Amino acid sequence: MPDDVLQPPLMPGQLLARGVSRHLRGHDFVSVEELVPTSGLRVDVMGLGPKGEIWIVECKSSRADFQSDHKWQGYLEWCDRFFWAVDGEFPTELLPDDTGLIIADAYDAEIIRMGPESKLAPARRKVMVQKFARHAAIRAQAARDPAMVITF
Repeated sequence: MPDDVLQPPLMPGQLLARGVSRHLRGHDFVSVEELVPTSGLRVDVMGLGPKGEIWIVECKSSRADFQSDHKWQGYLEWCDRFFWAVDGEFPTELLPDDTGLIIADAYDAEIIRMGPESKLAPARRKVMVQKFARHAAIRAQAARDPAMVITF
């Protein structure tokens, strides 16, 4: 397999995730995409802040995408704050008022409403920071070596 493998075009949710990640960086957060906090869940974006705070952002590209998500409440126990990220055309009245809201596009985002803070227990925070670090390292290695097989 050649080292210059072409990447497939990004899907709408992935474009939102890119804009969200860029915006989080402006808040001194680093982020990873598609992290698995526990079996059966995969978050779109997880941000790690300068004081160890953990934010989860679920990117929804359409009404149908949101309405088919029946697992999002399971993410709440894995973060300090939870957000939805949607584009400017999304009907935001569908989103629960007691969650964070980010309006995003492929290039940037803006936090419209902060998600309520619910501090993680220290043991859970340690587990999540370790998962974050391992996930980021695997992704960095895969970027350097596209022939590497990634398993999560």
